Amino acid sequence: MAKLTKNRKLVADKIEPLKVYTLSEAAHLVKEVTTTKFDASVDIDVRLGVDPRKANQMVRGVVSLPHGTGKQTRVLVLCTPDKEAEAKAAGADYVGLDEYIEKIKGGWTDVDVIITMPSIMAKVGALGRVLGPRGLMPNPKSGTVTMEIGSAVKEVKQGKIDFKVDKFGIIHAGIGKVSFTPEQIQENAQEILSTIIKLKPSTAKGTYVKSISLSSTMSPGIPIDVKSVE
Repeated sequence: MAKLTKNRKLVADKIEPLKVYTLSEAAHLVKEVTTTKFDASVDIDVRLGVDPRKANQMVRGVVSLPHGTGKQTRVLVLCTPDKEAEAKAAGADYVGLDEYIEKIKGGWTDVDVIITMPSIMAKVGALGRVLGPRGLMPNPKSGTVTMEIGSAVKEVKQGKIDFKVDKFGIIHAGIGKVSFTPEQIQENAQEILSTIIKLKPSTAKGTYVKSISLSSTMSPGIPIDVKSVE
C-alpha cells in the first residue's frame, strides 16, 4: 500500500469517515482539503437514478452560475459575415466560418464552447466526428445554436454551463475555483442542483438523486447529504 504524503494525511484527517456533510459544510471543507499550489477547480458529481440509455431518461440542461466558473471560457463563433461584428463585440475569442471549419477538420479544437447559427448547422454537422467526442457540438437545447449570437456569447462568458448525465448516470460539472468564498461555492452548487432536480424525467423510478459529492482538483470527494439540498 502506498504511503500517504504529509499533505494527503492532513486532508484525510479532515474528512470524517462515513459522515455526510451539508452543502454549506462541504463548501467550507473543500477549501481546507485542497493542497495544490494553483487555483484548483471545484467540481460537483451528482449520481442519478436514471437509465441514460433510454432517451426519455436523458438528463441534460444548462445553468447560469451566479458567480461564474472562475475560468476564462474560450468561445468560437461560426457565423455568416453579417454576424461577425456582433460576436466580436460580445467577447468571442474566435469568429469566422470556413477557415475555422477547415482548422477543425484538421484536428484543431482549442476552444471550450462553439456557438453557431441554424443556417450554418449543415456545415457544422459534418464536424461531428471531431466535435462530438469532445463535447463541443453546438446544440439548440444548450443555446449554442441561435440567431442571438451576442447574447449567447455573453451568457457563456458570464458563467453559463452545459451539463448532461454520462453513461453511468452521473453528472460531473465544474462550478468554480478554490479561491471562491464558501458562500460562492455553495450558491453555484445550489443553482446547478436545483436545475438538475427540476429536470427529473417523469419516467424515472425510485430515488432520483442518489448521491452528491464535492471535490477540487486532486482532492478527495466530500459526500453531501442529499436531503440538505432537496
